[in-house]
Amino acid sequence: MEEAKKQQEEIEKQNTSENTSDEKTASADKELQEEQVEKTATETAENSSKDEEQEVKELSEAEKYQQLNDKYLRLYSDFDNFRKRTMKEKADLVLNAGQGVIKDLLPVLDDFERAIESNTKSEDLEGLKQGFELIYNKFQGILKQKGLKEMSCKGESFNADVHEAITNIPAPTEDDKGKVIDVIEKGYYLNEKVIRYAKVVVGQ
Repeated sequence: MEEAKKQQEEIEKQNTSENTSDEKTASADKELQEEQVEKTATETAENSSKDEEQEVKELSEAEKYQQLNDKYLRLYSDFDNFRKRTMKEKADLVLNAGQGVIKDLLPVLDDFERAIESNTKSEDLEGLKQGFELIYNKFQGILKQKGLKEMSCKGESFNADVHEAITNIPAPTEDDKGKVIDVIEKGYYLNEKVIRYAKVVVGQ
């Protein structure tokens, strides 16, 4: 009877031990599952954060590209407008460059017209001569005001930079060799720049 009781107690102990072991195993499995769930959640959160960072980075690069593109387009547009405006101003300058000179020469034209009209009626040759000299002096004065300057050539040494030799002749004296003997066509400077070379005869 006692042995049966002992056997019963041992069986109960074994069952209790097995139940305890099962509970421990179940608890360990549960903890492992929780750890795996937590780990998975952490990895998912990290991946999600990385994806968001990548999206923000890509968006930032796209915005930067768009800003640079807009800046380039504005600069190109400004340069194109500047180029067109400069071309128009240059064309206007070329077309109207002589406007001031022409305006100043109109009184000389008026004087010539009056002189021509007077020639048909007047027989005073001395008066006509003086009138043409006055017109010439007026015309020459206006050109000088605009920067025109006549070259002084006769008697000077030949200079290929400003003179154009038409022909050579024997020099009248030894000192005249290599010098300008005569001027066929006057040369002129405009603001110290040669605008017409003097055509000259040079002594040999």
